[in-house]
Amino acid sequence: MVSATPQLKPIKPEYHRNMLSDQQLEDIQSATLEILSGVGIYCPSGKALSIYAEHGGQVDFNEKLVKLPASVVQEAMSHAPRYYTLGSRSADHDLVLDGTCTYVATDGTGVETIDFKSSQRRSSVKADVARMARVADYLPSIGFYWPMVSAQDQAETASLHELEAAFNNTVKHVQTCTVVEESTARYAIEMAEVICGDIETMQARPPFSSLICTIAPLAMDLESMEAALVFAEARIPVGFMSMACGGLSSPATVAGTVALADAEMVAAMVLIQLAYPGAPVYHSMMPGLMDRRTGDFDGGSWNNHLFTPISVELAHKWGVPTLAPIGPTAAVSGWESAAGIKAGLMSAALCGADTASGIGLRETCTLLTPEGLVLDAEFIDMARVEAAGLDTSLEAFSLDMIRNVGPRGNFLKEKKTRQQVRSLEYSQLTNQAATDGGYRDPIEVAAEKTAWILQNHHPQPPDEKVQAELKRILRAAEKELAH
Repeated sequence: MVSATPQLKPIKPEYHRNMLSDQQLEDIQSATLEILSGVGIYCPSGKALSIYAEHGGQVDFNEKLVKLPASVVQEAMSHAPRYYTLGSRSADHDLVLDGTCTYVATDGTGVETIDFKSSQRRSSVKADVARMARVADYLPSIGFYWPMVSAQDQAETASLHELEAAFNNTVKHVQTCTVVEESTARYAIEMAEVICGDIETMQARPPFSSLICTIAPLAMDLESMEAALVFAEARIPVGFMSMACGGLSSPATVAGTVALADAEMVAAMVLIQLAYPGAPVYHSMMPGLMDRRTGDFDGGSWNNHLFTPISVELAHKWGVPTLAPIGPTAAVSGWESAAGIKAGLMSAALCGADTASGIGLRETCTLLTPEGLVLDAEFIDMARVEAAGLDTSLEAFSLDMIRNVGPRGNFLKEKKTRQQVRSLEYSQLTNQAATDGGYRDPIEVAAEKTAWILQNHHPQPPDEKVQAELKRILRAAEKELAH
C-alpha cells in the first residue's frame, strides 16, 4: 500500500552568524587566485584543456597543466547562478535554494552494511540502496537522498542502478556522487528526462544533481570532468568537492588547506562556466587534517570543525550555493557518533548553508548501520528547533493565561496549556520507558523505528511506464558498458 511522504522540515534559522570577516574572505580568495594563476591545476582532459585555452587560460597541453589569470576566473564565476531549484518527483518536495533554509542529505556511498536481519557485516548491494531510500523518504528532516551505499552486485553499471533504486523508492531529490563517467552521465540524463517527462521540466526542476570530486593536490580526474561537462550541458546541477587532507595532500594548516581546496573547486566551476555560462554549479569543501599519531584522515580533529563555516561563507563569496560538510566525528558506530552531528550542522545552518550532507554512515563514511540514519536524523531535528530561535510574540508570552491563573495557580487545567504542550517537540529515541523500569537504549529504539519504516512506508512509485523505461535504459547501458 502506498503511503504519503511527510512534508519536509528543513532548518530555517531565525538568526545568522559569520565566522570570517570580509577581509579574511578577501584574503582566501586572493590566495586561491594566486594558486590558480601561479601554480595551476593538472587537467588530463584534452576537451577541458581546449575550453580553458579558448577562453584565456594558459594551457600547457604536454604537461596537461592550466593556469588561470584572475580576470578569467572572476569573469567566468560572474555567470554562475547563486540560486536555483533542485527538483523532485513530487513538486511538494522540491528544494528551492533561495538562501532561507538548509536542506540536509544522507551520506554516501559506503561499501559495507550491517545486515538488516542477520546483523552480520557484508558488502552492500542495490537492495540496500532501495531500503535506505525508503527510510530517508519517511524522515522529514532528510531533504534529499544520496544513495547511501554502493550497488556492488551490479558491476560496471552500479552507479546507474543506484540512481534507479533511488528514483523508485523516494519522491525526494537524488544526488549522485558515483555517476562519474561521460558514458554513464548520458544514461543518467536520459533517466532524468524519463522521470520528468520532457527536457524543459528536467532543466527547470532537475530530479537529480551530480557531485564530482577533485584530486588533491590541485588535480582533476579525466572521466569525472568530462562527465561534469555533459551534466552542465543538460543543465543538471553539478558540484565539486575537495577532500584535501592537511599534512598529506595539502598544507598542515586550516588556511593552507582551505586555499588549496578552494582552488581545485573554483578551477572546475570556471571550466563549467566557460563552456556553459549560467549552468548551475555548487561548492563543496570537505577536507580533513592528518592524525599525526597514525597518518589517517581525521574528520574529527577540533581544528577540522573550522572547515564547515569557512566552506559556507567562501562558497557564497564566490556567488554559488554550498553543500556543507557535517557528519559524525567518531569513527565508531553508536550514539556518541550521532551526537557529533549537531555542532557542525548548527554551524553550517547559522552561516547560511544551502545544503549539507554527511548523515547516516559510520567508520569514515564506509559502513551503513540500519539504525544510523534514524539516530542522526534526531540531531537534525534538534538543530532545527534550536536554530528557529525564540518566539517572543504576544501569543507565546501567554499573558492572558498568566493573569487568569495568577499567583499559586496551576496551568495544567488550562485548555491553552494542552495546545501548547502538543506543539512542543520531544525526542523519539531518548527517555523511552523500559518495561522493567529505567529507559531503553536509544540505538535499540532507532533500530526498531527503522524496521517499522521499512515495513510500513511505501512511497509513491513512478508510473509503471516510467519504471519500464528506466529498466530499458539500464539494459542499454549494461549492453554498451559491460566488459
